[in-house]
Amino acid sequence: MSLETQPAGQRPVGPTGTGYDEVTLARLTADAHQIVARYPQARSALLPMLHLVQSEDGYVSRSGITFCAGILDLTPAEVSAVATFYTQYKRRPNGEYTVGVCTNTLCAIMGGDEIFDELSEHLGIGHDETTDDGAVTLERIECNAACDYAPVMMVNWEFFDQQTPASARGVVDDLRLGKDVAPTRGASSVCSFKQMSRVLAGFTDGRADEGVGAGEPTTRGTRLAREHGWTAGADGPGGTGAEDQTPDEDAPAQGSGVADATPSTGAEQSSAERTEETPADTSPATTTSTDEPTPAADEKTDPAAADTTSTTTEGER
Repeated sequence: MSLETQPAGQRPVGPTGTGYDEVTLARLTADAHQIVARYPQARSALLPMLHLVQSEDGYVSRSGITFCAGILDLTPAEVSAVATFYTQYKRRPNGEYTVGVCTNTLCAIMGGDEIFDELSEHLGIGHDETTDDGAVTLERIECNAACDYAPVMMVNWEFFDQQTPASARGVVDDLRLGKDVAPTRGASSVCSFKQMSRVLAGFTDGRADEGVGAGEPTTRGTRLAREHGWTAGADGPGGTGAEDQTPDEDAPAQGSGVADATPSTGAEQSSAERTEETPADTSPATTTSTDEPTPAADEKTDPAAADTTSTTTEGER
């Protein structure tokens, strides 16, 4: 089979074209073929492929873009367009640890801005900048989806809950000293940016359940519901949910007209197949407006009468 006839996702990429040596290229190619095999179309594998090359280089390099384009039969421009759209893909060397501080609404109110400012001053860097030793890249994050633990900081997308400026500073200091740092939930220690990028490419490291899973603030509602016997239909403690009530057969039906004719979920929706059920179906000229009907096109409106109506209306006001 010639190179031209090989399907996308199975085509080899030469080391001279990517800048990778033969050993690295062979390893990346084997991983890439595993990723592509997950999808019905090779180009759908681009997102995890970008994480794969980022796990090799620490960012999406020119070599990584060329590699992805060659494997997936895309142009480098197409790959670059995706790589520059998402903030998790870095276009310059990233630090070993990405420290992201949530400064969205709730975390900001709870002190997220103060945490970011403290780290920025302490590390001497701003948003999306990296320390000189290459250890930490600092970011502002738009919601870490952990509002019940605000303010939240993430290190390589591992959660550090209910932080303070002092505790956050202690975390980054330990990271720069090479110490094992444990997140609040998840793995027992934070992995490197390259290691996390490989996990995001779909190659699990088996560490997700090493530490604590969902914490008390997240599960409190479920626990209270079980203790009190509440169900989804309950109106409150001791209440009876609407779904548990038996409808009164003698009660008049609520609503009329178009609302009653609305198809239920899963019913026929096509206008071509729908039977005439509403007033608008049987009498298209019917209007639900309380205003006077608009005169027909062939009827002439008396301007004087219109002025009189207008004057009367203003007088009544």
